[in-house]
Amino acid sequence: MEHISTTTLIVILIVMVMISAYFSGSETGMMTLNRYRLRHLARQGNRAARRVEKLLRKPDRLISLVLIGNNLVNILASALGTIVGMRLYGDAGVAIATGILTFVVLVFAEVLPKTIAALYPEKVAYPSSVLLAPLQVLMMPLVWLLNIITRILMRMMGIKTNVVVSGALSKDELRTLVNESRSQISRRNQDMLLSVLDLEKISVDDIMVPRNDIVGININDDWKSILRQLSSSPHGRIVLYRESLDDAISMLRVREAWRLMSEKKEFTKETMLRAADEIYYVPAGTPLSVQLVNFQRNKKKVGLVVDEYGDIQGLVTVEDILEEIVGDFTTSMSPTLAEEVRPQNDGSVIIEGSANVREINKAFNWTLPEEDARTVNGMILEELEEIPVAGTRVRIRQYDIDILDVQENMIKQVQILPVKPLHESVSE
Repeated sequence: MEHISTTTLIVILIVMVMISAYFSGSETGMMTLNRYRLRHLARQGNRAARRVEKLLRKPDRLISLVLIGNNLVNILASALGTIVGMRLYGDAGVAIATGILTFVVLVFAEVLPKTIAALYPEKVAYPSSVLLAPLQVLMMPLVWLLNIITRILMRMMGIKTNVVVSGALSKDELRTLVNESRSQISRRNQDMLLSVLDLEKISVDDIMVPRNDIVGININDDWKSILRQLSSSPHGRIVLYRESLDDAISMLRVREAWRLMSEKKEFTKETMLRAADEIYYVPAGTPLSVQLVNFQRNKKKVGLVVDEYGDIQGLVTVEDILEEIVGDFTTSMSPTLAEEVRPQNDGSVIIEGSANVREINKAFNWTLPEEDARTVNGMILEELEEIPVAGTRVRIRQYDIDILDVQENMIKQVQILPVKPLHESVSE
């Protein structure tokens, strides 16, 4: 290279550093791209996204290409830097060139381009793919040889080379993704998506109407009493039974019953039974995600929850499951959580004994035990193993619970004070 001027060598050296910066930035930009956004843009027909997605289908080839290009350029730049240093400063120029070139490469060919690429991956990866795509084809033999040698060395070290890394998100990862998408998704839609993900964790036992609250009609009652119950019922379906709910016989469709009543001059118990459907039973402990599919498959809207012995434990409807996703409907006859709790100025909360523990935990970000009982009343009874009297205080986890009212062997009202300050309030 003696016939090449020092100025020309310096220009070539600068070009080598710029090429090294291109490869470094391209590698970081490609690897930090949002794969799901890339896939979305590719499906929409974005050419640059399709080109990048094709390169990323085989990341080992892409990385090999980038490393080959980067290392060749850096080695050449090192050789040129040494020659320039010796021409300018003699033997001492080797050390001077090494120091200066190390600084320049680190700053301008590594840190700076990689930082920019990490901050703006799409703006770096999409344009750089225009050159990387043909380079990959051109250098395929060298890339292939390098990958073969690498795989052989990995096998010699006992490292598996046929491992396939899945790009699918787990439920917890998807939940994190939804939580971090507040700038793109409204809070209400976030809550709905998270509720859908939580359906598998919640069973019909958590949302069912308890047996004691099931509205039913004893068909052995006198006819006037039955008509009065039909007239005042807020529900679209009512359980029909004989004497006891354990002897449930059918599920009455109230609207159909009124239609038959308007068409026929005489409306009897036999006519009413024609407006009833066979009872659909739901095993206790069924996850909501499964039960929602079962309702759809069986074309049912309501079912009676039964335990392993066939005893009726409660009633669950499609609306109950949908409310877990979208929130309470305005037509719901059950009290909302906001009606069952009253936050106090001292940080405590007065809560009805019938309030759902899981809903309270969700609203206040608490960790009250919800595995063995649905309601606050059940949770406390499970802890004490006896029915307490008003004025009793119990500590459950980090919560002090004062029992304010006990009636009919049930805890009607309590006051709960977290040991640590309460930060959340009930969502409206």
